[in-house]
Amino acid sequence: MDLQLAQEKDVVLGPDFLTWLWYRSEKQNNVFETEKGEEFSLYLGQKIVVQGGEGESLEKAVCSGMLSRLQEAKLGLRSGKKVTQARVLLEQDSNAWSVQIDSTGFTWSGFKTPKVDVREQEGDDLDGIFLEKLYLVEKAVLFIDAVYAQFLSLRLSSEWPEEVNGFKQWLYQD
Repeated sequence: MDLQLAQEKDVVLGPDFLTWLWYRSEKQNNVFETEKGEEFSLYLGQKIVVQGGEGESLEKAVCSGMLSRLQEAKLGLRSGKKVTQARVLLEQDSNAWSVQIDSTGFTWSGFKTPKVDVREQEGDDLDGIFLEKLYLVEKAVLFIDAVYAQFLSLRLSSEWPEEVNGFKQWLYQD
């Protein structure tokens, strides 16, 4: 779909993406791959905001909790709401990242990378600490970009209606 047509139809991909990401992460046992076949884990949890309606009929539900199944958020999806904010957890090997993603403007907040050892020892290259942190930031961006590219590829393909059917089955499986 071209940008002008999307604007005319008021297509907003952010909430669709986060809603799909929750479904897809559970469907794939939280395992995703980059274009180069690099595996990583992605989880949604701890905090999910679902929202639906407009103006005075706008409804929002904020669901949070460690290891919760986020049943209220799923009930919101069943009533037509979409995920507008989600805490995304990424893992690869022993590294873990977390970020709150807001679908409005696709903004990130509360971004945390794995810890970098900043203890300075004799002969250490201080640039190395900075470069390692930068590498970890780039890694998280690579992971989010990879899942977003997968979403867009699927969303703009003829396979999307089949994906929507799978989503509906997942949504009502409880």
